[in-house]
Amino acid sequence: MRFVEKVIIVEGKTDKRKVENVVNEPVEIICTNGTLSLSRLDEIIDCLYDKEVFILVDADNSGEKLRKQFKREFPEAKHLYIDRTYREVATAPDKHIASVLLQANIHVHTKFLVNNIRC
Repeated sequence: MRFVEKVIIVEGKTDKRKVENVVNEPVEIICTNGTLSLSRLDEIIDCLYDKEVFILVDADNSGEKLRKQFKREFPEAKHLYIDRTYREVATAPDKHIASVLLQANIHVHTKFLVNNIRC
């Protein structure tokens, strides 16, 4: 079986730190630092050939704008969505981010999956 490198594209450095904290496998995380020029987007896309790409952006106007840009320019990417109530990847609870990533078959640290069961 051939190993396919996974790449997660996020908006900012705090989003990147949040995802790094939750992920438990080698994943490249790319920050867009907000909206992208077409040339910067092309640069990023050139590096993504033959990789499994996930888009994880905020549930706000700038995140949606970025998501639309990727849907148009890189339709092969898989889009991951946080619950709108959290609005930002960086401020969403770790358990929520873990759940979103796990649904995309991205390994996460088990401590974010364990429910606190009281007897």
